[in-house]
Amino acid sequence: MTTETSGLEIKEARPGNIGAEIIGLDVNELSDHAPELALIRQLIYKNKLVVLRGQELTAERYVAFTRKLGRPQVYFQPQYHHPDHAEIFVSSNVIEADGKKLGVAGTGRYWHTDCAFEPHPLSFTSVYPLVFPKSARETSYIDMAAVYAKLPAELKAYVETASAVHEGKLRYKVQASDIDKSLAELLDRIHNEVPPVIHPAVIQHPVTGEKILYISSGFTTKLAGLTYEENQKVMQALFDFAEQPEHIHTHYWEEGDLIIWDNRPLVHKASSVKPGEKSKSYRIGIYDDLPFYVGINS
Repeated sequence: MTTETSGLEIKEARPGNIGAEIIGLDVNELSDHAPELALIRQLIYKNKLVVLRGQELTAERYVAFTRKLGRPQVYFQPQYHHPDHAEIFVSSNVIEADGKKLGVAGTGRYWHTDCAFEPHPLSFTSVYPLVFPKSARETSYIDMAAVYAKLPAELKAYVETASAVHEGKLRYKVQASDIDKSLAELLDRIHNEVPPVIHPAVIQHPVTGEKILYISSGFTTKLAGLTYEENQKVMQALFDFAEQPEHIHTHYWEEGDLIIWDNRPLVHKASSVKPGEKSKSYRIGIYDDLPFYVGINS
């Protein structure tokens, strides 16, 4: 469905799909209270993922835009930070002009929702690529509200009133300061920084009211109350069902794309980059300052 409003072209997905495009909007020109900001948020909640085409952003302007849309996150691990703007999470394997590399390479190449391992998960994620690899220009998504609606009854019975445990320690990226530390020391440190958290396995969106299966194979380690053997069987069955090809939406990046998605219903996975290819993107997490969810089992 395509509509035009205030000189903007808006393309929304057909019912049952995700994604919307906004064409003709320069986010650098938006004032703090521009009506387009409310429109962007409405489209994110409705379509779950929004692509703003044709953007030209410096690091400073990117941060300024996200401040108008919500409250930018400063990620808890400083090795990811842009040197001048801590709000920017840098994913890069590019050596800069000064001979240094910013951020961390190879992030997010597994199914996850950002910061599920924190007590207050991240509302929105925005990404702005700067250097595209030749072979991989896509990010994939799964709508976990649609997955929950289709979930077989025997699996739905396990999650309807369950709590899920989320952990980030196995995705920890080793950094220079970790040299000479044992694996036990590193695991203890990351456990202390982000201990396991519990969220309802099924959450309700605070705006749309949708019920969402809030688990991911990247961060969810078990359902509370099940034995180890039960968890091994049930979690694998849930992930196998969710990650079927027919549930996957893939965004193929174009130059100038700024993409924003709602972390409540969507899990995502970055594509892998072939050895020798360069890749660099900026990410800013955004809190919308609404409750992340209404707990179904609360």
